Amino acid sequence: MSTTPNEQLKYPIGKFVPPASYTNEDIRGWINDIKELPGKLRQVIITLNETQLDTPYRPGGWTLKQVVHHMADSHMNSLIRFKWALTEDKPVIKAYEQTDWAMLADYRLPVEPSLKMLEGIHQHLVALFESFSEEQWDKYFVHPETGANVTLKRNLGIYAWHGKHHLAHITETIKRF
Repeated sequence: MSTTPNEQLKYPIGKFVPPASYTNEDIRGWINDIKELPGKLRQVIITLNETQLDTPYRPGGWTLKQVVHHMADSHMNSLIRFKWALTEDKPVIKAYEQTDWAMLADYRLPVEPSLKMLEGIHQHLVALFESFSEEQWDKYFVHPETGANVTLKRNLGIYAWHGKHHLAHITETIKRF
């Protein structure tokens, strides 16, 4: 199956594909991805000027600035979801309208507050992940839109992918400058 140019811009590293089974190696690699993401993001974004930050990563897509703010919001929501699953029995999470959030005034802020948020959120995430027992990785939350039970190990994989996915939006856009 071939992908369209817009599809390639939308999913530069492909869509998340969960593994058939989750290994300790997968989990360690994803934790490392989470640990490294804020530094990698800062390294690529800090060199950009305002005009570049206001460039959409694809036609009809968010600007690079909106992508950075979205990452902070999304990963903040993910941290809360991990904590709910650790402290409640089968919690139903709260979904949010990420497209609407991207239109709010705080998405016009400089990227630095969101970079700082990501650094703190990822420190919290890594501290939690490194404390998990095997049983905790199998805890889950329920997604209200799909009814899916999302295990914490699956959510770790999703968010490791999510960080790389949006980092690729930025790095691929920079290549086109």
